[in-house]
Amino acid sequence: MTPVTPPARRRSHHAAERRSVTGRRLSLTLVVAPEKQVKQLDRVIIRFAGDSGDGMQLTGDRFTQETAAFGNDLVTLPNFPAEIRAPQGTLPGVSSFQVHFADHDILTAGDAPDVLVAMNPAALRANLGDLPKGATIIVDTHDFTARNLTKAGYTENPLDGDGLSEYAVHTVDLTGMTVEAVKEFGLSRKDASRAKNMFALGLLSWMYGRPTETTDAFLTKRFAKVPDIRDANLAAFKAGWNFGETTEAFVVRYEIKPAKMAPGNYRNITGNLALSYGLVAAGVQSGLSVFLGSYPITPASDILHELSKHKGFGVTTFQAEDEIAGVGAAIGASFVGQLGVTTTSGPGVALKSEAIGLAVMTELPLVVIDVQRGGPSTGLPTKTEQADLLQAMFGRNGEAPVPIVAPQSPGDCFDAAIEAVRIAVTYRTPVMLLSDGYLANGSEPWRIPSLDELPTIDPDFATATNYGDGDDAEFWPYLRDEATLARPWAIPGTPGLEHRIGGLEKGDGHGNISYDPANHDFMVRTRQAKVDRIADSLPPLVVDDPGAEDGRGAKVLVLGWGSTYGPIGAGVRRVRRAGYRVAQAHLRHLNPFPHDLGEVLRRYDKVLVPEMNLGQLSMLLRAKYLVDVVGYNEVRGLPLKAAVLADVIGGLVAEAEGIDVDLTPTTDQESNDD
Repeated sequence: MTPVTPPARRRSHHAAERRSVTGRRLSLTLVVAPEKQVKQLDRVIIRFAGDSGDGMQLTGDRFTQETAAFGNDLVTLPNFPAEIRAPQGTLPGVSSFQVHFADHDILTAGDAPDVLVAMNPAALRANLGDLPKGATIIVDTHDFTARNLTKAGYTENPLDGDGLSEYAVHTVDLTGMTVEAVKEFGLSRKDASRAKNMFALGLLSWMYGRPTETTDAFLTKRFAKVPDIRDANLAAFKAGWNFGETTEAFVVRYEIKPAKMAPGNYRNITGNLALSYGLVAAGVQSGLSVFLGSYPITPASDILHELSKHKGFGVTTFQAEDEIAGVGAAIGASFVGQLGVTTTSGPGVALKSEAIGLAVMTELPLVVIDVQRGGPSTGLPTKTEQADLLQAMFGRNGEAPVPIVAPQSPGDCFDAAIEAVRIAVTYRTPVMLLSDGYLANGSEPWRIPSLDELPTIDPDFATATNYGDGDDAEFWPYLRDEATLARPWAIPGTPGLEHRIGGLEKGDGHGNISYDPANHDFMVRTRQAKVDRIADSLPPLVVDDPGAEDGRGAKVLVLGWGSTYGPIGAGVRRVRRAGYRVAQAHLRHLNPFPHDLGEVLRRYDKVLVPEMNLGQLSMLLRAKYLVDVVGYNEVRGLPLKAAVLADVIGGLVAEAEGIDVDLTPTTDQESNDD
């Protein structure tokens, strides 16, 4: 099948003909293209928005794959309603997908779109407030009927008059042209109009010079069993490209060159996919079979879906009847010598809390992945939040300490999963891994590591008795390694290593049930000391403070955790470009903290901690280090914005250094904001 003509081979006069695999001639179009201006950009932010049935997530994903194939750096932000099918044409039913791509390293999906593709009035109204002046709006005019305008809350058509005069608006009947382009395939008008997202994708692919072979191949494979649907989508995609090529409405095409990246093989990856691959890799590196006991819950379910594909790597997945059964099965898998994993989101962590406490008492390896979402209760299940930190830290009865690890980007989820497994196996403890919806569904280019870059994880199973000599030798399950305080891990059925295990308090060493007050105090302190001992294996905290080595260090430190890494980094870049000093550090390990964290905090006059909660890390830092950190907190269900953080950072710099801070960017700086 002939792909859409890519930019490098485009001619002003050409004939395009394509046939289906059945031999049907799909189209024969003589295209006489007007002269088009090509404008060079270093980055652009595009948002596709429409009804939740318009295929905006698929459209954004395909544009992202094209962009990844081209070699740009990119970050994405899918945003969709929680309802399976919100009322059509209403604001709650709007679904969007934002992609930020550039010819240089970027950190976020962007604060505001440069281009909005709006498929109906609700999509326009829901997203208009995010657009800067001068942004481009491409509107499908087909659904701008009186009924749909009313459902979107408009009293009059916003496309009439001067209400959108601050923007570059292109009104296009995407639906009508799509129906016309695919009429030869005999589809109903309703089915034909569903291909309008591919028309929009073709148009945007032309505008930004995206390679189209990946979308061609995707559509051919996805709809291979329904030739008419396949051919209709391919025809709509091609029609969108040709419309951009031939119409006088779009006289400018844009070019964003590939980004310079470290050598290696790359692929586009989401956080949930990276977590899945990290668990598979950890199983290989530890020699353990991976067992996932899980109950589906947004936004963690994709990990279950992905791991179910990897039986060849010794992965077993069990979709349990509820959250409690899922974690119980995972603990059982750890008991018999496998790598027990359970995945969930905040509400599921609440249900699993008693079983996690059992894993703390039995001191078995267990990885609990919490892909955080908006709460409380059902809350905002498809939106992002960082509000489960205190739940992970304290959300169990009794003194039940659990290590906490948090990835900072979609690709970093891979490394965070391996680190969580290392801690769980080495220290015989459940580990909480805190991802979130932004990381889970967002994507970025990820360099595929080689095996020799991955750590080896030694389960060090017990194989012999460890107490007493000769005929009196016994196996004591709670004798501890001097360095890690981990107890031995004995696989059931190993001759001579029979032992008692359960949720009742253990006697030191021998592990028999004990109600002795002094023993309970000792065991509680020992379990806490074991978690504290993990800090001995952690590297020093990396602090990015460019002037520190020559005595010109910053007075303000911005400290974050989890997915705030991108917005914080972009905000810090803006402040530095304006000529001011600011340091940045990011925590992967939230329990225990790195040994040198207290010293780092006391090094700065001001410490800013941005979070998507009401100040949970700030609370922990104040309590432990008696440092009066400054919190910046939002719980909007959306990632923090770099521009807002830059203003907050600038205010602290002005206060700490006693100077006026002006962050107004120059034209050159504006083009490089990340």
